[in-house]
Amino acid sequence: MKVSKDYVASACEAVDVSFPALLNWDYEHDDPRLTRLYEKAKRSQWNVTTDIDWSVDVDPSRVDQTAVATLLDDPLSPFAGFDHAALGELAWEQQAWTISQFLHGEQGALLASAKIVDCVPDNDAKLYAATQVMDEARHVEVYDRYLNEKVGRVYPINRSLESLVTNLLSDSRWDMTYLGMQIMIESLALAAFGFIYQTTDEPLLRDLTFHVMSDEASHVAFGIASLDSLYTDMPESERRDREEFVCEAAALMRDRFLMREVFEKMDLPADECEEFMRRHPAQQEFRALLFSKVVPNVKRIGLLTPFVRRSFEQLGILQYEALPASA
Repeated sequence: MKVSKDYVASACEAVDVSFPALLNWDYEHDDPRLTRLYEKAKRSQWNVTTDIDWSVDVDPSRVDQTAVATLLDDPLSPFAGFDHAALGELAWEQQAWTISQFLHGEQGALLASAKIVDCVPDNDAKLYAATQVMDEARHVEVYDRYLNEKVGRVYPINRSLESLVTNLLSDSRWDMTYLGMQIMIESLALAAFGFIYQTTDEPLLRDLTFHVMSDEASHVAFGIASLDSLYTDMPESERRDREEFVCEAAALMRDRFLMREVFEKMDLPADECEEFMRRHPAQQEFRALLFSKVVPNVKRIGLLTPFVRRSFEQLGILQYEALPASA
């Protein structure tokens, strides 16, 4: 299948980064949690070429329309006049957009994990982060191949996701990279992957999602282990920076699922469609569900402070506080 390049950004984006690269000559293994994660990561490496059955046929025009069918319920919906063919086209574009955002997010994770190898002071963390670099390279490969060979459409990175990724890459503080990538982006991605794995009837997507999920769970555990207790004794002014970052990141991630780029490509009234998506009950419920792993993990590392709690309550995601922290 030939991929449509009409809507793909063609240029690289430069992000100015400045952080100290830390060499540590003490090779003692003093964190058994990271040692276990490192050993598991070495055993769990998989190969995109040989462990995924790429012979499985995918027909994007027959993609499940259930997710977009709910958008027709409201008679005032901008999609109310869609027939079956138009609904199928919307579902196809939504799938291409969703997988494209996974692809771009995985490239952000690739650069972030490489940055952690350089800037984190602990050698156990450096070793595990090196395995995550390989994981993220594999994720970029698998989503790129799926989009190119099976879906045939690729979208550029969503502006909210782009802002979050560039912010965490340009920040010189090593813990902010963990906080932005492992705790915020990858916790949310893990929930999104779980939703796709449980709901998709497309066998190839389900298989590759299972493989990616197995890696992402360890990445989130890595972030929790590395940041556990770090913020307990941090000066209040420094901790407030982290609190504000968590709140801003949560707002950006919530807004990234409004699919504005799809509406623009389909020549639909983007502002009207985006506002409809923002207020549609089913879409609100879906966006909140994606934070089911973010909120308890933020609590686990000690950042669900009164300041963050108020922000999460305004975003409608605080209900997940009671769930166990997960990886």
